[in-house]
Amino acid sequence: MCAVVGIINSKDAARTAYYALFAMQHRGQEASGISVSFNHHIKTYKNLGLVNEVFNNENLSTLKGNMAIGHNRYGTAGSKESKDAQPIAANYLLGEISIAHNGNLTNNKEVRDKLIAEGAIFHTNMDSENIIHLIARSKKEHLQERIVEALGEIKGAYCLLVMSRSKMFVVRDKYGIRPLSIGRLKDGGYIVASETCAFDLVGAEFIRDVNPGEMIIFEEGSNSFESIELFNAQAPRICAFEYIYFARPDSTVEGKNVYEVRKNIGKVLAKKSKIKADMVVPVPDSGVPAALGYAFESGLPFEMAIVRNHYVGRTFIEPTQEMRNLKVKLKLNPMGEILKGKSIVVVDDSIVRGTTSKKIVELLRHAGAKEIHFRVAAPEIKFPDVYGIDTPTKDELISHKMSVEEVREYIGADSLEFLSLDELVSGIGSERKYSLVSFDGDYFVK
Repeated sequence: MCAVVGIINSKDAARTAYYALFAMQHRGQEASGISVSFNHHIKTYKNLGLVNEVFNNENLSTLKGNMAIGHNRYGTAGSKESKDAQPIAANYLLGEISIAHNGNLTNNKEVRDKLIAEGAIFHTNMDSENIIHLIARSKKEHLQERIVEALGEIKGAYCLLVMSRSKMFVVRDKYGIRPLSIGRLKDGGYIVASETCAFDLVGAEFIRDVNPGEMIIFEEGSNSFESIELFNAQAPRICAFEYIYFARPDSTVEGKNVYEVRKNIGKVLAKKSKIKADMVVPVPDSGVPAALGYAFESGLPFEMAIVRNHYVGRTFIEPTQEMRNLKVKLKLNPMGEILKGKSIVVVDDSIVRGTTSKKIVELLRHAGAKEIHFRVAAPEIKFPDVYGIDTPTKDELISHKMSVEEVREYIGADSLEFLSLDELVSGIGSERKYSLVSFDGDYFVK
């Protein structure tokens, strides 16, 4: 679920990319990096850590140029090492190149093994490196043709930025599984980013989304961009998890404000739940909009009875279970004065492994809650999402192994209810299709 950003024909592009990455920190916390093109030379700086840990005035001042790409890493392929940070820069026959990739290639091993058999030497563990090898080894005359040929070899979900010394190529997979939008900066330049919340921070005006299967070509010094349809039109399938959990609530994804969608999903959840309780309590932060919708629809009071420490990162995207368990206690603190003796509806966005929910219920019990009715603003997650979410095996997914009643017993709640697939789709908007593989196991990228 990484974040990517491209800045084109804008003064001090690296600094603008930095602020955009800062706005999209929630999409990846393992590493950050920026490549810039200046005087037909590409320079890259990247490292492990958060955006404001990796970059400072000193190293940003060395990244001069009017064109830049940036990346926040959330590891789904590769390892937590600095070599697996992006962008990936390289020299090849046509000159210098740098790429940033958000998504997950489902035929990574097949392509990688073939490239190694043909003599390729890999420097990282990332599936993204396949793309740069395919581009470099192509016999096509122009970079654009090489990129198109490389895309013909890969399968899966991707939003891809490829920067040469004078051009930037922006590509979205034919299903549009991951979000990608184009904006106009105040100085006339362009920005491409995973989420529109990045536009708000840098003062850019939203133009439109990159279409599924589309290639956008920006050129240094040009005031416009070229659009090419690379693939036959497919039924777009934006990942439903963007609305449920991953995207920032102030972002607009495929024309839908994430905050409003989450509130609507909460209303749908309340309509099916007839529990009598004293209050609705969200699991902050991603459960808050759904809980607001639930409270509005049910008429129950809304109470922020769990306080979050915002200086602790997201638990779901921490690489190890031990780190996730510790961070639940570090970041969430129930208020006993409000909860003591009360029957509460707890609303969360999803249950993945179940361990976080179990810890939350334990904390609420300890704080004095009399009854805990857990409500989930998503269906049961039963299948791994191979398109960019870190749930690699079925064994990690509690709802794959247990029934709803068994999950309820495991987390220790008095009752537990999920949305059905139809209810989720109606909450988001039933006018289009979504990637729902976590819930229905429909791996539509064959």
